[in-house]
Amino acid sequence: MADRMPEEPGGTRDAFRALAARDGRRGGLLPSALERARAGTAEEPEAWAPRVASDVGLPAATGLGAATYYADLATPRGERHVRVCTATACFAAGGGRHLGQVEEALGVPAGRVDAEGRTSLQAVHCLGYCYAGPAALDGRRPCAGPDLVDQLAGRTEPHAPGIPVADSTGAPVLLAGIVAGETAWGTWRHAVSRLRPEDVRERIAASGLRGRGGAGFPVAAKWSAALGKGDVVVVANGDEGDPGSYADRLLMEEDPERVLVGLALACLACRARRGTVLVRSEYPNAAVRLRRAVSRAIAAGDLAPSVHEAGPKPFVEIAEGAGSYVAGEETALIARLEGGRGVARPRPPYPTDHGLWDAPTVVNNAETLAAVPWIVQHGGPAYARRGTTDETGTKLVCLSERFARPGAYEVELGTPVREIVTRIGGGLKEGRELVALQIGGPLGGFLAGDALDVPLTSQALADRGAALGHAGIVAFDADVDPVELLRHTWEFAADESCGACSPCRVGSRRGLALARAEGAPGETYEPMARLMTEASLCAFGRRVPLAVRSLARAYGTALAGWDR
Repeated sequence: MADRMPEEPGGTRDAFRALAARDGRRGGLLPSALERARAGTAEEPEAWAPRVASDVGLPAATGLGAATYYADLATPRGERHVRVCTATACFAAGGGRHLGQVEEALGVPAGRVDAEGRTSLQAVHCLGYCYAGPAALDGRRPCAGPDLVDQLAGRTEPHAPGIPVADSTGAPVLLAGIVAGETAWGTWRHAVSRLRPEDVRERIAASGLRGRGGAGFPVAAKWSAALGKGDVVVVANGDEGDPGSYADRLLMEEDPERVLVGLALACLACRARRGTVLVRSEYPNAAVRLRRAVSRAIAAGDLAPSVHEAGPKPFVEIAEGAGSYVAGEETALIARLEGGRGVARPRPPYPTDHGLWDAPTVVNNAETLAAVPWIVQHGGPAYARRGTTDETGTKLVCLSERFARPGAYEVELGTPVREIVTRIGGGLKEGRELVALQIGGPLGGFLAGDALDVPLTSQALADRGAALGHAGIVAFDADVDPVELLRHTWEFAADESCGACSPCRVGSRRGLALARAEGAPGETYEPMARLMTEASLCAFGRRVPLAVRSLARAYGTALAGWDR
């Protein structure tokens, strides 16, 4: 039959993708249509999402599925919509008390809208103001600092400082534009007129550049894996969700051209005519600045004005997320771009074989792409001489509000964590005692404050039970209750599990219940944690028990029983 639902590679069926693709990929119209509908109503998704799907030519259930999955769509909105950060750095800034204080000041609980429909409140996990928390977005206006409640209550003027930034390497790669004022478009113009795709790939291969989004996969190998399989699509992943990290936000807001040039060079290397940047909804200014940068690049003739006119100069579009941590995982991100629920998909097939609308798709995070222009300009060996032999190059590390000098710093990989904490970060503010560090977000891990003699590399941190991740570093002083921090970690896991697999969906909820109970977790915890680690569909479920284990080890007897 001509309209028979096609099978996915491997024999499985993706009903949503088949339906959306059959009518000209109408699923791609769904995210923005749902967002527009949600912005105008406080009603539950059941009242409006099915109609939105029908209006774009899709079954009603497709709209309801997405609208009940993404936090931004599922949460009701009043005339004034406030998103307050409850992520790790903001939790550390005030012991997690600020959410209750905001609820009291605004007169509405999180996840609800007041009786008059005027004010709604949404608790979110990270707004990228980890250096100045606690933080909130009042509409699109940021508010941050210890007086957050007064700002939202109208007792003081809203304010949020810019990101403090500095280079510690002497020759910045990622901060070349922000610190040194270097533009990246000259590199692109030279490359598109004089370099072959294989020339770009060879320079990246020689550099040893690995993905900076957490997995650390060799970039050149990923690009090569997509070649010769059809029309390639390149996606810049700006859905930076690790609490404690704001590197991608910095780059997309302050040097969007560098991210776009990196994306364009990746398109050239992969012979792709189309590129997409997916930006977190929690970063509204980043989306605005990227769109402006794309418009300027089109006017200058550096990017194609439409996909039909694309060639070596690609067509680039900007898309936005809708409030989901797991949607930063590459297969879940692709599902978001297609209009579906942002859940992880089994691999294989890998996105480089069957990605966005089954096209071979390369996904690199924004920081990874921001390194590409420097490498293409200066050569792969110059980059490979930096960092360590096994993990080359530089990395942006983000220090949280507890540090004396919070901010984003470019460092070479291999820099000792202790040096980052003491020399670069200045230790903790007011001379407070450092009890523990979280590195790499909630799926990274924890180090005890007296166990920082470890180089900043993926392997060295993994050997200590931690992970590099996005290299966000959140400090905890003695004012933070380790038991409350444990509960906070499990709350994040339960809130953000996409629910696609039972080990993670059930395990995260069970872990939270155990953490909320008094005392040690009991005999049932170890087999549950092992099941999550071994059987979860994606890294989210696999990493949660490991992060909890590292937390327990960092705090010792205070969290006895959780170090299994």
